[in-house]
Amino acid sequence: MNLSDFDFTLPPDLIAQEGLAVRDQARMLVVRPSGPFEHGGVRDLLNHFSRGDVVVINDTRVSRARLIGRKETGGKADCLIVSDLNSGEEKDVLLRGKAFKTGSTLTFEGPDGVTLSAKITQWLGGAKYKAMFSDASLIERCARLPLPPYIKKNLSEETRYQTVYAKQEGSLAAPTAGLHFTPQLMQELKDKGVVFAPVTLHVGLGTFAPIRTENLEEVELHTEYFSVNPETRNVINLALKEKRRIFAVGTTSVRCLESAMDGSWEGWTRLFIYPGYKFKMPWAGMLTNFHLPKSSLLLLVAALTGWERILPAYLEAIERKYRFYSLGDAMLILRGI
Repeated sequence: MNLSDFDFTLPPDLIAQEGLAVRDQARMLVVRPSGPFEHGGVRDLLNHFSRGDVVVINDTRVSRARLIGRKETGGKADCLIVSDLNSGEEKDVLLRGKAFKTGSTLTFEGPDGVTLSAKITQWLGGAKYKAMFSDASLIERCARLPLPPYIKKNLSEETRYQTVYAKQEGSLAAPTAGLHFTPQLMQELKDKGVVFAPVTLHVGLGTFAPIRTENLEEVELHTEYFSVNPETRNVINLALKEKRRIFAVGTTSVRCLESAMDGSWEGWTRLFIYPGYKFKMPWAGMLTNFHLPKSSLLLLVAALTGWERILPAYLEAIERKYRFYSLGDAMLILRGI
């Protein structure tokens, strides 16, 4: 099984550049183990989730970690902070463009006129450097949310790239399946008896990084922090004991709990899930978006329900002009267990 087996052609005009005005008005394609695919909307979750179902959500919050400024020469400086924003004045950063000189200074300005500078202190290889910021407390005022490279438009509202239940700061990308929920939809599901169980997995650079190894057994993902709080542990354990259905909202929720099932409820994971993986959780299904070809996210979806089922679903979604990627439409996978 090779990476090139998980490819498809996507027309560029189907890559969503902005979210819908009302989050839960997105379309949703339903994939069952067999039979025709079903076409509807995200609010149809009210018909698919039942009393007692547990829905696992990732409550990570996207950090304002991207800075756009100037070099000393006047050229553009595009900086992504990849270390903890609360870790002091010196940060690990990724800088786009030609090589930057150690000792040079970058300058950034916030919308309120505040100025922040960063001196490059060390080259760490590739596009990664260490930089000493003049005042790390000003980063929040000068920075913006990092967006995936395939989104070319600036968002009119940054909150559109945060889930309504985002709580734990630390991600470089949103857990995008969760972007479809509104407070009203969540309350309606709770009123029906559905239980939401928050976990935390801070989405890192691996979400944007393409897989470069053809042999899937040789793939290594970037490490990402995960945590499952005691209340959610109790909810999951009780649901398992009572044999109630457990659903995941997004691939990050799956990876978080699958990582926790290895014996630790908190830590760092580089778990790579691809077809052939033996799931530890008896997932009843997953709500997810439509993912990039040959991506780790697509491979996880294929592992959950089979590539022979997912590829025809993607081709039908393309034919019916579903909106793809982070700000696009949704897919509900029902495993029938």
